Amino acid sequence: MSILVAPDSFKGTFSAEEVAAHIAAGIRAAGGTAVELPVADGGEGTFEVLVRGLDARPVRIRTVGPWGDDVETAIALAGDGTALVELAFASGLNLPTAGDRDPVRASTYGTGVLMAEAVRLGARRVLVAAGGSATTDGGAGAIAAIEERGGLRGAEVVVLSDVTTGFAEAARVFGPQKGAGPAAVEALTRRLEAQADRFARELGRDPRPVARTGAAGGFSGGMWAQYGARLVSGADHVLNLLGFDALAAASTAVVVGEGRLDSQTGQGKIIAAILARIGTTPVYAVVGSVHEDLGDYADNFADVIVASDAEALAAAGSRLARPPGHARP
Repeated sequence: MSILVAPDSFKGTFSAEEVAAHIAAGIRAAGGTAVELPVADGGEGTFEVLVRGLDARPVRIRTVGPWGDDVETAIALAGDGTALVELAFASGLNLPTAGDRDPVRASTYGTGVLMAEAVRLGARRVLVAAGGSATTDGGAGAIAAIEERGGLRGAEVVVLSDVTTGFAEAARVFGPQKGAGPAAVEALTRRLEAQADRFARELGRDPRPVARTGAAGGFSGGMWAQYGARLVSGADHVLNLLGFDALAAASTAVVVGEGRLDSQTGQGKIIAAILARIGTTPVYAVVGSVHEDLGDYADNFADVIVASDAEALAAAGSRLARPPGHARP
């Protein structure tokens, strides 16, 4: 009898690894068996989850942030030739800057540096987690950095994202979250349209009708047009890489988790991806909070437990090891 503990991070509070560890500790303290499998959907925390899951080796890299500030961060290299890059490490909205946080000027150049370095170090496949960007440059900065360093030398690019927004809609959908007012959103949209026209004219690849090309302010569309990148569901790709299906099949229950369970949870997030793969195995949700709009989405779970600190997470684990009114999983 084994419980698979597969939570996402509780943003701003606990990493996915910390959540899994606390819940699993409670399960074990109550006499149960737990398998920890922290997960992510291509956004925040994906790098840490995949470094752990793929036993990858972090490598420190110097690059620049979205507004040109010096940044020291990391990529990771796995034994099978896969490199892990988290876009937010070099082009993220929350990175510090000594200057103006101008959403129009924000560039993915620093992410391109990380990708080119991964290839220089021998990567044959570069996975880019595309969440949390400050940028709406259509990937132009990243392309410039990669080309300045000799290109990708045949390496495959895979962009992980939890959104399906199209290239030309990126500024309107995500620009306001990055500090762009109405005038800036329109300027960014015109720039994206011009980029798409150029990709179509020069490369014969127009990103506008392709789903997911708007991720990270069009970064994914630039990678698709310039390098033939695969644009995939971050949640499903991460679950596949971590061998989720086999672990779930060997478990008597699965625990999912995130910081806030709401009506958006079913729209491309990791919990929705997990639920789509589960048959009759009971799924329990341990979450930081539950929004009042959750409605009948709660029916997907055998139980929903709110736990917002380490002690409560451990207590939730203990409860799941012997749920009241149920046979012990």
